[in-house]
Amino acid sequence: MSIDTLKSRLGDFAKDVRLNLGSMATDESLTAQQKYGLIVACAIATRNNDVKKALITEAAPHLSPEAMSAAKAAVSIMSMNNVYYRFVHLSSNDQYGTMPAKLRMNVIGKPGVDKVDFELWSLAVSAINGCGMCIDSHEAILRKAGVTAEMVQTAVRFASIIQSAAVALEASELELEAAE
Repeated sequence: MSIDTLKSRLGDFAKDVRLNLGSMATDESLTAQQKYGLIVACAIATRNNDVKKALITEAAPHLSPEAMSAAKAAVSIMSMNNVYYRFVHLSSNDQYGTMPAKLRMNVIGKPGVDKVDFELWSLAVSAINGCGMCIDSHEAILRKAGVTAEMVQTAVRFASIIQSAAVALEASELELEAAE
């Protein structure tokens, strides 16, 4: 499945989603590795099999095996961290914030790709998963590394587009089922 096939499966109500999906490929504010790693990490974060297949197929020719692995590692580690740190942030009991997490996160220190790229992917996944602590942490690391606000915004924009594609695809499938 390709991104064009994915777009063709979206109902008429999702015209904006189709346009936004198309705009990602022409975005030049990020390097190819940053852009396609974002696409992979965010697609996996949606947990929609069709979105994952289409977008990973689209991204694969643009990523080295190391970058593909790092994008998968970013979404994997953020899925763990986002649950834990969102709990710490949302809990009324401040004691949890003083306790060691006791979670292995070695990949963050040595992701196998440029640290900035991994941080961009982690930020975008954290946005999808709604973890404010992780968003703030990754954004601060990126800004300290010289990443512009526009690049950060692009990463989160990609996350929002890909998440909306997953939701629109599910809504389109429900629309087709109702018509049968």
